[in-house]
Amino acid sequence: MEKTLKKYFPLFVLPTLAAFIIGFIVPFAEGIYLSFCKFTTVGNASWVGVSNYVKAFSDATFRSAFWFTLGFTAVSTILINVLAFAIALLLTRGIKGTNVFRTVFFMPNLIGGIVLGYIWQILINCVLSLFKQPLLQLNTAAGYWGLIILMCWQQVGYMMIIYIAGLQNVPGDLIEAAQIDGANPWQALVRIKLPMVMSSVTICLFLSLTNSFKLFDQNLSLTGGEPNHASEMLALNIYNTFYTRSGPQWKGIGQAKAVIFFVLVVAIALVQLRATRSREVQQ
Repeated sequence: MEKTLKKYFPLFVLPTLAAFIIGFIVPFAEGIYLSFCKFTTVGNASWVGVSNYVKAFSDATFRSAFWFTLGFTAVSTILINVLAFAIALLLTRGIKGTNVFRTVFFMPNLIGGIVLGYIWQILINCVLSLFKQPLLQLNTAAGYWGLIILMCWQQVGYMMIIYIAGLQNVPGDLIEAAQIDGANPWQALVRIKLPMVMSSVTICLFLSLTNSFKLFDQNLSLTGGEPNHASEMLALNIYNTFYTRSGPQWKGIGQAKAVIFFVLVVAIALVQLRATRSREVQQ
């Protein structure tokens, strides 16, 4: 039976492999090619070399979007993981209504990003108006912190579930042994629980880091990049370059920005995975 399965293994893999090649590999390769072209449609692309990349790097809005995205990603990633881990610790202590709390914290993750953006836009603008402050369309600082609040509200519950799964897998014998040896709760957390849940930390950091860096729909609906591109993140900047600027040259520049964006996300994710996986403890 096992030999028969191995014999027909390529046949079972073929449909998935073909779909992956057609749906990802071919468009990805074509996208890289188009980043070196000037075009309005795929059929009329003309080669222009690296000029698209030169123009992309010289675009002030692209550089501004990069720094805004970097600052947003750093703060949101830290806040999401600290809050999610803290809530997970509370909900693994056997308090009453734990399942209800888990459901409530997880529910925002089920709401679409566009809808969340418009909901929080109304809420934040109402608060700003009460304090006689400029609304989001004219307030860069409020847009920045509004995006962070929105991202935390949506992602904390999802990361909490992953941390709960990791904490529940920590052997109780280790905690009991540490308590017998005189370890206080803080020492047990730092010396035992955190090292034992580093695999969960790796997953949560990867998800929160990449999700924050790639944020688009919430940025589009909450601030739209206003005022004057000051709250525009990289994904929204690429979208605006490709779709809202007229002329064949902008399609190629937008495509070049997309390739740069891809390389940045992959590089940051690989560095994070390498840093956190080295600290994981094998159980």
